[in-house]
Amino acid sequence: MSETHEDAPQKRSPNAAELAVWRTYIETAEEVRRTLASAFQETSGISPGDYSVMLALSEAPGRTLRSSDVATVMGWERSRLSHHIRRMEERGLVLRGPVGGDARGAAVSLTEVGARTFRSSSAAHLRLVREVFVDAFTPEQLATLHALTTALRTHLDTDD
Repeated sequence: MSETHEDAPQKRSPNAAELAVWRTYIETAEEVRRTLASAFQETSGISPGDYSVMLALSEAPGRTLRSSDVATVMGWERSRLSHHIRRMEERGLVLRGPVGGDARGAAVSLTEVGARTFRSSSAAHLRLVREVFVDAFTPEQLATLHALTTALRTHLDTDD
């Protein structure tokens, strides 16, 4: 039995209470992001974007990924990532090269300098995550937050 148009759930705008939750979520997430970014830059000398690129590469086989895969992992547009990788390359943190003879793609590799920078910045990053985020919650609240963010991620993944 197929669902008719009249039986379909009605699409409606969020009500005032729902909008208040949404606004609090967006404003708080942005404040957490700004606070972490600023403190991370001060303590480690690298940007959160640098750290995210190096994290993706450090977890990859041979510390190398296609640039398109790095963009996907980070949720960045390829052009934004390309400019960022160029700046990281100028500082010796990464290298760009061809992908197994395929001229259409570029591989990004973490250099030894990049690997050392990543390792030395990881402790500061983890301390900041604890101070800014984890310490704001009880263990029970963290478990609830995990369940909520997992539900949101599942909803987003199934909405494609």
